[in-house]
Amino acid sequence: MELKDIKAVYFVGAGGIGMSALARYFLKKGMVVAGYDKTPSPLTQMLEKEGALIHYEENVDEIPHACKKPAQTLVIYTPAVPQDHKELCFFRQKGFEIQKRAQVLGTITRTQKGLCVAGTHGKTSTSTMCAHIMNQSALGCNAFLGGISKNYGTNYILSDDSEFVVIEADEFDRSFHWLRPWMSVITATDPDHLDIYGTKEAYLESFEHYTTLIQEGGALIIHRGLEMKPQTQAGVKVYDYGLAEGDFHAENVKIDNGEITFDFVSPVENVTRVRLGQPVPINIENGIAAMAMAQLSGCNAEELRYGMQTYRGVDRRFDFKLKNNRIVFLSDYAHHPKEIYQSARSIRQLYPDRRITAIFQPHLYTRTRDFYREFADSLSQLDQVVLTEIYPAREEPIPGVTSELIYDNLAPGVEKIIIKKDDVQEFVKKNDFDVLIVLGAGDLDNQVPALEKILRKKYGC
Repeated sequence: MELKDIKAVYFVGAGGIGMSALARYFLKKGMVVAGYDKTPSPLTQMLEKEGALIHYEENVDEIPHACKKPAQTLVIYTPAVPQDHKELCFFRQKGFEIQKRAQVLGTITRTQKGLCVAGTHGKTSTSTMCAHIMNQSALGCNAFLGGISKNYGTNYILSDDSEFVVIEADEFDRSFHWLRPWMSVITATDPDHLDIYGTKEAYLESFEHYTTLIQEGGALIIHRGLEMKPQTQAGVKVYDYGLAEGDFHAENVKIDNGEITFDFVSPVENVTRVRLGQPVPINIENGIAAMAMAQLSGCNAEELRYGMQTYRGVDRRFDFKLKNNRIVFLSDYAHHPKEIYQSARSIRQLYPDRRITAIFQPHLYTRTRDFYREFADSLSQLDQVVLTEIYPAREEPIPGVTSELIYDNLAPGVEKIIIKKDDVQEFVKKNDFDVLIVLGAGDLDNQVPALEKILRKKYGC
């Protein structure tokens, strides 16, 4: 099916962060957009306000009439939806065109210059940062992001005249193999999704195959020291980047009084006095990668400097809710051991003399089973660790796999406790905190607004 033939688009799993960005794209194109999701959420409610027809019962009768015509309806589904989903089965039986979200993004990268960011962690912040730099420059861009940009209040940016599209390239279920990037950043390849890949070697091979998909004349910007071996085709330039070394890196880094500045060193043109609009240490490396891709696309020094200075971050990525001398409260989507490590390290760098508490909701039984020791090592950088039960997402429980695996392996001296997710608000009411961070990719973040109210009342903010 060609994009020009589509009159209606139906999403099976409409409320996901990536799916909702595509839904917005088709809404902007003036198409009928409808779909199913398991539960209402802020994202689905926003889609409904923008014109999408969303329902929350797995029921073929709820599919709008406009989406029941195979010749003009594209069905997009997320791999998180079970294959026996009633609505998905209906569309299959009736011969509809059914594609994964990544397939549709792949089609878009064939018609525009795709600036893609892949990696186990860091890709949402890096892609959103690059999109902001590009969008405020003379080049402009479209963007499909894996988080809600605080600059724009959305995960989607539309440009009527830019040839560039920034895309977060997701390795889950090998989705990024559908893309055809013009340029790509690879931030990290620490093994993850082993329920899909099985082995570390298969995970790395998947990234290596992804590098073969970069178009001739494009570029790969890869973090120094990764185990994978790029397999780019002839005509693709390969650069590396890092904090202090690489083709692209930082010099004269200064972290002082809540501000971070550095000089951007580049084979194209150095940019001095870069100031981070979201002053978090991990964003130095993310910023180097984002600036590298934007600069290779044609952004000049002033556009890079202004874009970095005005970048405001992403919801749930080192997302400060309260920040003063009495209490610091933030949430972070980190859910892989390396992400937890970077988050904990960054907050320790920012607040070296304050007591730091993390409330962590592990995400997936398989990830907890495979990495509980690594989770414990990363969390052991903090003073107090509060664990809740595992968020299952798409998985069934695994016997013997609970948060106690992490609890039992935390370093001596770390104050630790396990509580139920439903008891978190009462726990925060009854205890005092200096720096408090909520970690994880599950549904504990839904309680963050309530926790913020509790802390504001307690500390008179």
